[in-house]
Amino acid sequence: MKLYKVKHGLVIEHDGKMYSLKGEQWDSFVNDDRLADKMREIIEHSKPDSNAGALVDQQLLAPIQSQEVWASGVTYLRSKVERQEESKQAGGGEFYARVYEAERPELFFKATAYRTVGHKGEVRIREDSTWNVPEPELTLVINSNGKIVGYTIGNDMSSRSIEGENPLYLPQAKTYDGCCALGPCVYVTETPLPGSTVIELKIRRKGAVVVSGEITLDQMKRTQEELVRFLFRECSFPHGCLLMTGTGIIPSNDFTLARGDEISITIEPIGTLVNTVG
Repeated sequence: MKLYKVKHGLVIEHDGKMYSLKGEQWDSFVNDDRLADKMREIIEHSKPDSNAGALVDQQLLAPIQSQEVWASGVTYLRSKVERQEESKQAGGGEFYARVYEAERPELFFKATAYRTVGHKGEVRIREDSTWNVPEPELTLVINSNGKIVGYTIGNDMSSRSIEGENPLYLPQAKTYDGCCALGPCVYVTETPLPGSTVIELKIRRKGAVVVSGEITLDQMKRTQEELVRFLFRECSFPHGCLLMTGTGIIPSNDFTLARGDEISITIEPIGTLVNTVG
């Protein structure tokens, strides 16, 4: 089942049919241990809405309200290698190797709803950065009890030039207006996504594909549950939170985003998140 946030309500998609939930609030609806069961019960007792597809096409919002967005770093081997390379001149290269092997994962605050855009929204690159890339990531939707209730697609926009100057500049490299994209929906299931699930990235410039890559979830060194346990150790989330799980797809070192680029991230069965660089 897919859950969309639209203006003035929510939309559920299941088996090719759509159901409107007018007036429902995102915070209260998703913060439920029984989210999948609740959605099934709604479907069983509701009629499909022929206008719901138009709502999703015309009024789609990012799947976030009062939640914080957090992110995980160095969860894929490729990420470790690239982070070591970008920061070696600053003397921080070995930090990333240590994080990759350590018991404690790298977790950091990424964004609030205010700094997050949805499907077809504009992400941004910092004007004080010279090397910028998207980071395509499976993103966990977690309720206030620490239960993973669904999955969405995340784009963790990142300034590699700023982070490469000094690892302590990570917050500036990662958190700024338009630094995060989520969507297009939350895929709600009680069965975890299999390790064979593919994350695919394509970047188009003037219509031509200039970057492409893919990776499977089983390349992650850490489990989703492990990341959630560490995040919830000393943090409470009254409305739940979203947690990006790291990237294993990194464009070559001679590539940087430009305004007008189109970024497409596909994770089936969630769908495709498309954003342009503004």
